[in-house]
Amino acid sequence: MTAPTPSSPDSDHPQQHDPWAYPQQSAAGGDAPANALPEHGATAASPPGLGLPVRTELRDAAAAALALTLLGVVLGLLWLWLAPRVPMISDGRAVYLLNAEGEEAIGAEGTFVLLSLAAGALAGVVAFLFRRRGGVGLVIGLAAGAFVGALLAWRLGVWLGPASDLAAHAREVGKGKEFDGPLKLDAKGTLLAYPFAALLVHLLATAIFGEADPEPPAEPAAYKGPQGEFEK
Repeated sequence: MTAPTPSSPDSDHPQQHDPWAYPQQSAAGGDAPANALPEHGATAASPPGLGLPVRTELRDAAAAALALTLLGVVLGLLWLWLAPRVPMISDGRAVYLLNAEGEEAIGAEGTFVLLSLAAGALAGVVAFLFRRRGGVGLVIGLAAGAFVGALLAWRLGVWLGPASDLAAHAREVGKGKEFDGPLKLDAKGTLLAYPFAALLVHLLATAIFGEADPEPPAEPAAYKGPQGEFEK
């Protein structure tokens, strides 16, 4: 007489199909268990389009900085051409403004500010059209290049303009002769007009017309236990 063979747990409790289980693909192409862990060293792929490569950021920064610096040369030449001259006169002992109540000095600074704002706005639009998605490198290049370009425009206008040494210039033209005073910027804050306009216009263009970054895909809920609970 043989002893009865005990039934296996699998036969007593047959595996039931869980319709809520999230199927996973195995390496061979079949379905893997829902609670299978990822292999060692495997990581989830990051969604594409969430950032620019470092090399691209550096290239954009260098290109923007170089372009805005060169535009500063044009800005300086335009300032030299369009800025009103400050008439001066000498009595042989001192140099005076020909028009004590004239606004030529203020007009020269105002011309520099207006030209800087126009150049910055143009640079911001061109930078947006060049790289619609923007980027940290592009913004840094705009700020650095515009500031260096403003410095270059200021020094270029002063260098190519009337002589800065008023005493020597007065002795050269002679007593009682009118001559033009040098170009200068008393308010050094005007040098920030160029980078401010470039960054502001680029920011507005990117916010209004720029391409939105794609959202990362949502992770599917994983089945956890027979209680029907899910975890993210």
